[in-house]
Amino acid sequence: MNVISRFDGTQLDMMARFLGDCATGSEIGRILADCDMEDGSGQSTKWKRLAWAFRASQEQLKCANQVLEFTRQVLAPVRYVGRQDEFEERSQQLNMILAFSGLEYGGDGQFHQRGVAETLSQAEARVHTIQAKFRGRQIHAEVLKYCRTELMQDNYFHAVFEAAKGLEQRLREMSGVTASGAALVDQVFSIDKPLLTLNRLQTETEKSEHKGFAALLKGCFMAVRNPLAHEPKILWDGEDDAADYFSLISLLHRRLDQCVTTKPATQP
Repeated sequence: MNVISRFDGTQLDMMARFLGDCATGSEIGRILADCDMEDGSGQSTKWKRLAWAFRASQEQLKCANQVLEFTRQVLAPVRYVGRQDEFEERSQQLNMILAFSGLEYGGDGQFHQRGVAETLSQAEARVHTIQAKFRGRQIHAEVLKYCRTELMQDNYFHAVFEAAKGLEQRLREMSGVTASGAALVDQVFSIDKPLLTLNRLQTETEKSEHKGFAALLKGCFMAVRNPLAHEPKILWDGEDDAADYFSLISLLHRRLDQCVTTKPATQP
């Protein structure tokens, strides 16, 4: 990690209060020791222990590196296995504080340099950019399931790529078929021997609806997943495209919610 400039007193207190709620007293003592930080405040209140340790570290080293290492260990993604929503909420709270120092904590468990926020509005906008793009849209939970890490890093290009791969993976899990792309869709939504159906396939209208959904799935894989796998990231439009693609993939997931399994797959 590069040498990180010291945080001011207000930021240190805010980080101490925040991190004091993220770990037990014994965990705080252990992690402070792991980071070679002195726990010598004589206080029992967690945030006061941390505030003292943070100030002492910055005074000794003339930088905030130990403070960030302590933070990284407290919020290490492995500590939040099975608690993804809690990890994201805490990461966002931390990033509101860090925004004023030009730093951001990502879903990869590392700190990244960003432009310095000068106002509270700028800090909030940085944390909630993609959520604002989603406002008014119904984004299916299965979309975010496969790309939370990328979204935490504002990596919209790869977030969409992972979301499209997630749609394909869900189709495999629902059908038992291991093929990919158009071949997967053709086998799963065959009119003669479908493995999943949207309806009873009794009328021409129902058959047309079934075929249309299959065409949408194939179109998504062709228009979203395949181009993103091959085109340069610099040519992609970013946040606005991401929001639109997520809406499309969400629609397809909602239609999959309505599908009924007819019988297990007999061949991959």
